Amino acid sequence: MQRRTFLVALGGSLFTAPTTSLSQPTRVPTIGFLGNVPGKSSDAFRAGLRDLGWIEGKNIQIQYRWIEGNPDRYPTLAAELIGLNVELIVTASTPAIQAVQGATPILPIVMASSADAVRTGLVASLSRPGGHTTGLTILIPELSAKRLEVLKQAVPKVSRVGVLWNAAGPAGALALKDTELAARQLALEIVSAKVQASADLEAAFVSLVKARTNALYVVEGPVLINLREAVVKLAAKHRLPSIAPLREFAEAGGLIAYGPSLADMFRRAATYVDKILRGAKPADIPVEQPTKFDFVINVKTAKALGLTIPQSLLLRADEVIQ
Repeated sequence: MQRRTFLVALGGSLFTAPTTSLSQPTRVPTIGFLGNVPGKSSDAFRAGLRDLGWIEGKNIQIQYRWIEGNPDRYPTLAAELIGLNVELIVTASTPAIQAVQGATPILPIVMASSADAVRTGLVASLSRPGGHTTGLTILIPELSAKRLEVLKQAVPKVSRVGVLWNAAGPAGALALKDTELAARQLALEIVSAKVQASADLEAAFVSLVKARTNALYVVEGPVLINLREAVVKLAAKHRLPSIAPLREFAEAGGLIAYGPSLADMFRRAATYVDKILRGAKPADIPVEQPTKFDFVINVKTAKALGLTIPQSLLLRADEVIQ
């Protein structure tokens, strides 16, 4: 009788256990995504999450906020996401990261892309970022030198380069300084033109033409990225061969684009989200650098400018636009 009583009790406990677990479903984490506009970057980020088993709408929720070309909206939208009690926020660009850091001292922040995160003060170091921010960063000096080398190979007669840059935040000034240093090594003269908004573009190009620049260098930053169509049109109007950081510039009609693949960086940002959701602290997750770069040459633009791009350069390019 005692054995029978034990088996009945055991059977009852096995029967009731699943019912208890079903009444207490696992909480689906919600993360924030602060970006410019929906597009390739956010698509790449979601693809990265899927590779790690995180399916939007199934075992993870994503709250999106878009500045739509207006960086002044970063602080407001960052506060909105924080108010939704998200687990962390994914974003890119120094102004965006600074806005989120200014809005919260503790919420984890994942940098999908940032310009020299240590020198701009976003993290303490690459190996031990400290604080509540980690992710991926671009080291400006190496890229500045590489772009000028490529530009000089494509346009051997270049001597004076006009640099478009934005002074919002520390990244633009650092990039300008690094470009000037790299230019000296290549015996190139730099003429800078600051652009804060679309209204500044026309005057910037007029100043560069007056200074007799014979090529254009576009510095990283959300303002100039958003203005890429206008930048490319003005470069064509003034017959200035250009080099810029993102492939979208070359696709829009710029001569050369050389820089980290943003799509790849956003995809890799998903690994940081995965680690943090599984309990890792941002302060302990090393900041990584890009491993994949886009090198795009627009031959159609070269022909319009009367340039012949060396075959050696064309063979190195990831894509040649005819």
